[in-house]
Amino acid sequence: MAGVTATPRGWVRRRLLLGAGQVAAVPVLVFVLTEALPGDAAVVAAGDDPDPARIAALRAALRLDRPAVERFADWAGELTHGELGRSLVGGRPVADHLTEALAPTLLLAALTLTLLVPAAVGLGLLAARREGGALDRAVSTVTLAVYAVPEFALGVLLTAVFALRLGWLPPTAVGGIGRQPAALVLPVVVLLARPVCSTARLVRAGLLDAMAAPYAVHALRCGVPPNRVRLGHALPNALAPVVQHLARTAEWLLCGVIVAEALFVVPGLGTVLLDAVAARDVPVVQGLAVLFGTVTVLLNLAADLAARRLAPRTEVAV
Repeated sequence: MAGVTATPRGWVRRRLLLGAGQVAAVPVLVFVLTEALPGDAAVVAAGDDPDPARIAALRAALRLDRPAVERFADWAGELTHGELGRSLVGGRPVADHLTEALAPTLLLAALTLTLLVPAAVGLGLLAARREGGALDRAVSTVTLAVYAVPEFALGVLLTAVFALRLGWLPPTAVGGIGRQPAALVLPVVVLLARPVCSTARLVRAGLLDAMAAPYAVHALRCGVPPNRVRLGHALPNALAPVVQHLARTAEWLLCGVIVAEALFVVPGLGTVLLDAVAARDVPVVQGLAVLFGTVTVLLNLAADLAARRLAPRTEVAV
């Protein structure tokens, strides 16, 4: 009924149902797209000997000669039992591929998000303290310039300067992150660059709007210290849209990590995905798609809950 405010429990239930539908649609879309790719795992496995009889034998051994609908139905049935299927290359369970490569990807993402929040909020606070001042203009100019640089170009530039020219950092993570933790510095900087800039600008804009609101102006007139108004009252309201932006940033990290891992040879999920696409290893690609889709849905749900907590006056009408 129009005008009736949804209860938190009903709102969460609808969000979960919507998310479940989105997660279910992801493997279908991925399967259709991978089916449209030229060749398959049998063609890739044949290598330099593309004999039709050999390709047909490989296709039969990999059970790729069955109709696409039947193959997808078998995989979907395994998924309902908590299994992601087996890789077409080597026959290992897809879950094993993901488990082995998960740690480097989680480490990169965790480091990026851990540094992102204080760096972005701090820059936003600095810029908002003196609107139009020299520091505000400097922060705005630098963040806009850095945001305009693509991740791959920034990674190549940083590698050329700090790894090859100065020799301060290793250019790649070949040999493992455990043996050379410094190999994480350049990938994390590349992943941080654009999110810090966009989030800092959003924090600045939110703070300026909040400080211009009637409640903040009245508090200042009553003699409440500006820092107390800014941090205790304006910042929580300014962070409501920032939290949702951070959820979108975390989604972007799923793609950014792939670029960073490919550029710096980090053995994570991005590397697994690139290898699976090159080998037409559809079960591995689908397993990664389900993982990424599930994480995306959960992040968005958590961001919406946090935004409602920070700004409870925004209710959802049904």
